Amino acid sequence: MSRGDPVFAARPTEHRRTTESRETRMATVELTKENFDEIVSGNGFVLIDFWAEWCGPCKQFGPVFERSSDKHDDLVFAKVDTEAQPELAQAFEIQSIPTVMIVRDNIAVFAQPGALPAEALEDVIGQARALDMDEVRASVAESQQSGQAQAEQAQ
Repeated sequence: MSRGDPVFAARPTEHRRTTESRETRMATVELTKENFDEIVSGNGFVLIDFWAEWCGPCKQFGPVFERSSDKHDDLVFAKVDTEAQPELAQAFEIQSIPTVMIVRDNIAVFAQPGALPAEALEDVIGQARALDMDEVRASVAESQQSGQAQAEQAQ
């Protein structure tokens, strides 16, 4: 497993279905190695919170993440419990928790350890929304070609 090969999927931890007068949304989902691919591949914009129950900063960041999910019901907010899903944490080289990652169109466009304040999380979401994904894909392809060329030269 490598960082570029998604191996996770999500299991809804809660669904809220409401009447016309209230919004309809899916609450934060739990990502597991079994549901990662389905959730990430099936959604164009996924925010992931890597966390653990024993982590104090994770507990402080949790409500910030949940409030943000209420504001952005067009995005998928997901959580990876690094204790229950060590393979996912290892695949994404998670060294510190909490770590927030944003995956757009199956490309990790943001990853940062540390509990972000609400304003910083909103700023990151705005920046990720503003990305030109055609440019991002071109940059990824260029990096991959460059890496292949360097590997061939090393042989």
